[in-house]
Amino acid sequence: MKYLPIIFIAFLISCKSSPFKITAQQIIDKTILYSGADKVKNSEISFKFRDKEYFAYRENGNFKLIREFDSIKDGLTNDGFERFINLEKQKLSETNILKYSNSVNSVHYFSVLPFGLNDKAVHKKQLKSSTVKGKEYYKIEVTFSENGGGEDFEDVFIYWIGKEDFLVDYLAYSYNTNGGGKRFRVLKEQCIKNGIRFVDYYNYKPLNENISLIDIDKAYENEELKKVSEIVLKEIKVTVLDGKE
Repeated sequence: MKYLPIIFIAFLISCKSSPFKITAQQIIDKTILYSGADKVKNSEISFKFRDKEYFAYRENGNFKLIREFDSIKDGLTNDGFERFINLEKQKLSETNILKYSNSVNSVHYFSVLPFGLNDKAVHKKQLKSSTVKGKEYYKIEVTFSENGGGEDFEDVFIYWIGKEDFLVDYLAYSYNTNGGGKRFRVLKEQCIKNGIRFVDYYNYKPLNENISLIDIDKAYENEELKKVSEIVLKEIKVTVLDGKE
């Protein structure tokens, strides 16, 4: 036999196309399901973070993300951003609209991760698996398209997802705003509210700016990171909606 059948050759090529037994998409799908983040898309969620109160309403693709502090109420919806001070709507420059929108969205985005990791602008790539503190993890890198990826579309994220429980215990990201930098978040505490997992984190930065994002977990184990803050959500309340039109 000088010639192998074309179908058999194609089969051999497909078998060698990926070294992973499970794809990045399958891992993220399981992570969203196992953490209850699939329920976020139709829900009402409120919490306190630092000195501000947050409320999120999501249903059938519509959303309203609120932040309140002092006499200020910020609102980000499908239609855009608005700010009220003492119940009076403010006229804002495009620069401030973008600034406040990103600030509100960022807190809400992180609060319900891994919800959002299947958005159209998200690109997922599986990296080599890692062991941190004796536990084995899948490592998934997330990048964003410029179209739909927001103002910070150039940011890069990495998620450490347990191979047995499919939950995120660590996440890292690089950012370009305010001079840029890297952060590594470590699970501090977790709780379940109406079937949705919420996580508090210790927030670290590298002592050496040359530490790469992909190796930041090794730097953590080697005590080459410095804790800069804690990410703690308080007074979390959740109502899961049926999502029916």
